[in-house]
Amino acid sequence: MLDLTYEMPKPKTIAGAKHDWELVIGMEVHAQVSSNAKLFSGASTQFGAEPNSNVAFVDAAMPGMLPVINEYCVEQAVRTGLGLKADINLKSAFDRKNYFYPDLPQGYQISQLYHPIVGEGEVLVELGDGTARMVRIERIHMEQDAGKSIHDMDPNMSFVDLNRTGVCLMEIVSRPDIRGPEEAAAYIAKLRQIMRYLGTCDGNMQNGNLRADVNVSICLPGAYEKYQETQDFSHLGTRCEIKNMNSMRFIQQAIEVEARRQIAIVEAGGEVEQETRLYDPDKGETRSMRSKEEAHDYRYFPDPDLLPLEIEQAWVDDIAAKLPELPDDKKARFISAFGLTDYDASVLTAEVESAAYFEEVAQGRNGKLAANWVINELFGRLKKEDHDITDSPVSPAQLGGIIDLIASDAISGKIAKDLFEIVYTEGGDPAQIVEERGMKQVTDTGAIEAALDEIIAANPAQVEKAKVNPKLAGWFVGQVMKATGGKANPKAVNELVSKKLGS
Repeated sequence: MLDLTYEMPKPKTIAGAKHDWELVIGMEVHAQVSSNAKLFSGASTQFGAEPNSNVAFVDAAMPGMLPVINEYCVEQAVRTGLGLKADINLKSAFDRKNYFYPDLPQGYQISQLYHPIVGEGEVLVELGDGTARMVRIERIHMEQDAGKSIHDMDPNMSFVDLNRTGVCLMEIVSRPDIRGPEEAAAYIAKLRQIMRYLGTCDGNMQNGNLRADVNVSICLPGAYEKYQETQDFSHLGTRCEIKNMNSMRFIQQAIEVEARRQIAIVEAGGEVEQETRLYDPDKGETRSMRSKEEAHDYRYFPDPDLLPLEIEQAWVDDIAAKLPELPDDKKARFISAFGLTDYDASVLTAEVESAAYFEEVAQGRNGKLAANWVINELFGRLKKEDHDITDSPVSPAQLGGIIDLIASDAISGKIAKDLFEIVYTEGGDPAQIVEERGMKQVTDTGAIEAALDEIIAANPAQVEKAKVNPKLAGWFVGQVMKATGGKANPKAVNELVSKKLGS
């Protein structure tokens, strides 16, 4: 079982430096809300549509167009906050964040700086060593996404696709509680898992639906503890933000690279400048993008076209009452109800679809046996073919049927694997396949004994060796299984061999 008590994270130190340095990491995760329409318009959010085809007049900032709030996006943000055990602010407001960029038609982004919809929360992050860390959430606010600039279609021009413009994002801002690259990746993975369970974000990082800005700083040992005591950021080093990371592997690489860059500067007598940087995975380096802006640089002010957002506690309570079972709760239930190990329960609950598949297979059956078949046979085969559970050619009912045949001694474990291969590649009802292809296990002890007697009579020398060394009795088990085409009941074979050879 995991140790769920909070401990101060063991800091990540950087090898090869003159001094011991520790990392301090905070993250701003941008999660695209799962919604059919955008935050302030009815335009579609469908991914992969023709460029500039999902654009309403308000998205394109046509004169006189006013934003209208999408209630479902608000509901999704509240649902996410509840899933992260966060405070829900019954009153919030939208602000304009002013900056120019070609794919931002309005010249500003509607966001929530001063009064976010979700306040402080927390995420329990499980680490590879069996411990768990609590990462504090500072806030979640809603905002519009920008469009996309395309620079590789023409050597002389850039193109703009406004399909993403106005899509609702949840920006999930953490405290600087993360202490290393591995913890950063685990934190992102846990956020993604929770939101996928909630149905508030599909977590597709490849499509840009989940991406992160990673703030990295270095400090000397003991400085982080002082920050924890005082909440005074001056104890921490100057942070740099690595922008738009959409790969957990690259996030880990970028943190390591940026930390080394900052250490080299400080140990050479320089000072780290606060700035926004980009990570180049091909060169393995971060490069400067722009100096880090502060709130006053964006000239925030309340959006005059949108009234403050007021929601009722009863509405929040209704959303809370309808929340699905979340990953940590489901994992604990799987361990308790099905007798699973912590590891197996973690694997099975990693994705909401995998958990649902397993639970259907395990219903009314041996949970450990069901877990072994789902994880080792099915997941192993799917991974080999680069498929996920939604692509599985074996349904829960079919896999459950195979397990039922094992449990009833109709087939052996070896035959079950052969049967699984047939069902995986050809489909069909497992019980019918066993019947039609003569795959039933031989449980008639008379037939098994007759086969064993023949083998014993033909191998007297091997019999004498087995009587001296009982470990050699396994040879006779193998010969019986071979003689019966692998259909003999292994338990019955072992019992008869032991009886005949006196081992």
